[in-house]
Amino acid sequence: MLDREGFRPNVGIILLNQRNQVFWGKRIRSHSWQFPQGGIDRGETPEQAMYRELHEEVGLMPEHVSIVARTRDWLRYEVPDRFIRRDARGHYKGQKQIWYLLRLIAHDWNLNLRATSHPEFDAWRWHDYWVPLDVVVEFKRGVYEMALTELARYLPRNDPRNRYLRSGTRQRGSGEGSQEDAMGGAPQGLELPPGASFDPDPQSHRNVEPSS
Repeated sequence: MLDREGFRPNVGIILLNQRNQVFWGKRIRSHSWQFPQGGIDRGETPEQAMYRELHEEVGLMPEHVSIVARTRDWLRYEVPDRFIRRDARGHYKGQKQIWYLLRLIAHDWNLNLRATSHPEFDAWRWHDYWVPLDVVVEFKRGVYEMALTELARYLPRNDPRNRYLRSGTRQRGSGEGSQEDAMGGAPQGLELPPGASFDPDPQSHRNVEPSS
């Protein structure tokens, strides 16, 4: 479902824990990280699509979260031709998104990356609010920064964990889980579903659009 300009309606989800850290998911079989997101089906409201995607991508139900805020207007990004399926080229231009800021009111163990037979992520972790945008596929970075900036006003102002750089990783020794361990394994705090492994090889950094 595309609008007249070739943008597909979509929702993005920024999920907070009680420490105001955000859910950060590693796309399956790639080294790129992102927030949960997905298309709005015909007849769905953005909120209905958000709850559906929340369950499909991270296994959570409406009772596991509370809505803190959402962006006022659509935020758009264009997708380069090389990332668009051949059958969609010429009429698909990109995504227009409503972003939701959610608070997790359940336990971490309610998160489930294998809630469906078509998982989007193969690992996840909690990250400080200002995520490192250099690990997000380039064409999405502007929208991420706009969404994080607009929704940051709803975070407690006195939380020091909200004051991190919007691009680049934190400096060495600056805190938990920011470096891989000396044996080359997954970063501290990284959660892997059963049978999954952490792949530090960044070569498979392709995202194919449009996604679900």
